[in-house]
Amino acid sequence: MDATDLARENALLKARLVEVEATLAETQEANRRLQDILRAAQREKFGKSSEKLSPDQFNLPLEDAEFAQGVLEAAQEKAEAAMQRARGEEPRKPKRNRGHLPSHLPRVERVIEPASTLWSPLERHWSERQWRREGALERWG
Repeated sequence: MDATDLARENALLKARLVEVEATLAETQEANRRLQDILRAAQREKFGKSSEKLSPDQFNLPLEDAEFAQGVLEAAQEKAEAAMQRARGEEPRKPKRNRGHLPSHLPRVERVIEPASTLWSPLERHWSERQWRREGALERWG
């Protein structure tokens, strides 16, 4: 390798390093945001003023956490793709068999019957309670 090839490769590696560092910074920011949301949720739930909050407000930090989790996952996927590109690999697609079995395999259908169709006392009790509850809801609804 001569000096121009080395300089070109050095510039390419520096560019990839900048990509990876930017992705790392995004991931760290998303992680920091998740930690802040978690601390706020803990403070709201267990802090001195926790009894003053309405139950509807407990879900607000969780929605922010879900959003931040999505951002974090996207940044991780982006970082993994950048690392694969840096190594010269193509991102792998998952290998899935979506119900297409080979034609040479035999198809066997089995019906498994229960040993007994009689209900146990516990199952009967639960079923009667459920029936009463649904009946009561229909009357009041």
